[in-house]
Amino acid sequence: MALLDDILVHNAYFVAERQRPITRAPAKKIVLFTCMDTRLVEFLEPAMGLRRGDAKIIKNAGTTVIDPYGGVIRSLVVAVYGLGCEEIYVVGHLDCGMGQLDDRKLERSMLERGVRHETIAKLAPSLGEWLGTFRDAHGNVKRVVNLLRDNPLIPRDVPVHGLMFDPVSGGLELLERGYAS
Repeated sequence: MALLDDILVHNAYFVAERQRPITRAPAKKIVLFTCMDTRLVEFLEPAMGLRRGDAKIIKNAGTTVIDPYGGVIRSLVVAVYGLGCEEIYVVGHLDCGMGQLDDRKLERSMLERGVRHETIAKLAPSLGEWLGTFRDAHGNVKRVVNLLRDNPLIPRDVPVHGLMFDPVSGGLELLERGYAS
């Protein structure tokens, strides 16, 4: 049986056993912007005291924002204005792969798999910057928090917090407190 078939069989059991209905709007009126790292799945939210349906979750590689009007911002705008989210939590994590990514090696892999050099060259200003690679995970979270606080599409009355998550221990470190003093 193929992986897709396993997923569909599991889903049939899941649907039959499901008990807690979830609404579209998050119960705690918060949005988490975090990394797509698999170590965070079923670990980050419980470590924050959150259950499924408590928060809107936006994930991408490295918890990065490259385009101030791109997909992450679009999702945050929908969460805030459309779904009533009142706070934004930017949650990076230790040992993030985006902090260790070798863009030259990634480019070679892309070329080997048929992506044309001309296509990669169009990624502005460079492949590494387009990907959002970084060397300092703490600095990346602070940069993203500041970018969101300064973004004209995010209302000033929405606190933007920055946290660092340890995917080994489950601990959280506060980097930026978003409440006005």
